[in-house]
Amino acid sequence: MTHPILRRTALAAIAATACAAAVPAFAQDSWPNHPIRFIVPFSAGGANDLMARAAAEGAGKRLGQTIIVENKPGGSTSLGAAYVAQQKPDGYTFLISAAGVISNNMIKKSMPYKDADLTPVAMVGLAPSVVLVPPDAPYNNLKEFIAASQKGQGFHWATAGTGSTPHFVSGILETKYGAKLDIVPYKSGSESVTAVLGKQVQATSEASIVALPYIKSGKLKALADTWTARISAYPQLATAQEQGFPDMQIAHWCGVHAPAGTPEAILDKMAAAIDAAMKDAATAEHLKALGIEPIGGTRASFVKFVDEERSRLRTVVKATGMTDE
Repeated sequence: MTHPILRRTALAAIAATACAAAVPAFAQDSWPNHPIRFIVPFSAGGANDLMARAAAEGAGKRLGQTIIVENKPGGSTSLGAAYVAQQKPDGYTFLISAAGVISNNMIKKSMPYKDADLTPVAMVGLAPSVVLVPPDAPYNNLKEFIAASQKGQGFHWATAGTGSTPHFVSGILETKYGAKLDIVPYKSGSESVTAVLGKQVQATSEASIVALPYIKSGKLKALADTWTARISAYPQLATAQEQGFPDMQIAHWCGVHAPAGTPEAILDKMAAAIDAAMKDAATAEHLKALGIEPIGGTRASFVKFVDEERSRLRTVVKATGMTDE
């Protein structure tokens, strides 16, 4: 027969173990009970920042908690991404991710975080990249542009730096379709657009949210939308795929990643809140008017997108020898 003292000790140990196991579950059940942070690895005012703020407002309402947007630009998204990767995985800090979060480790010699340090949560939306040229350029579509670039010394193409979306667009045009382009790196997309406006370069590509005002005002000519569907706010512009360039699939996308180890239940709740926000009629209408396509979706669909994006970008990096030395 078990001694009463030993029996009470055993029961107390079992109870303590049960309570300890219940703590994480309780924390998940009560999440969120204080403000959440979305870390944007870009300066304020850009496409990802605007999408982040729309997602924060919409998801915050559905979660019943404030979501604060903080900008931590630098290192082609690596500064903000590394910061989030190092945070406690408790569901209160998330990264507003973009293509650079995936491609940085392909082109940089050293990285302050690993891919495995961040977990995909949800897709927010995307802004198709638009190939832009001066309004008086003698070509009106991508086929004519590529043919013209093959003559003489080729064309100067502005990028927002190594590994930027315009850099990947030019890489596909060169390696897949024979365009002859001399890459001219600038510090930002706005500087690249200014270079086309001033005719220092022949072309660039830029997010639809940035490009549309210039296109609609006649200051720049659009040759193609580089995503798989036409831009809702400018449906008259044909996609590159429609023009016969099936491998052209590049966009300025915005997603949400969390520190690895964040509880599944919290990730599911955040993904559902973002999906609902992107499907809200008023939010969707507002974003589409700006040139942004709201996406949302499930965690699984975003994981699939990230895997496919990684494969697409790696192919371009290998074909071009792209590196950030």
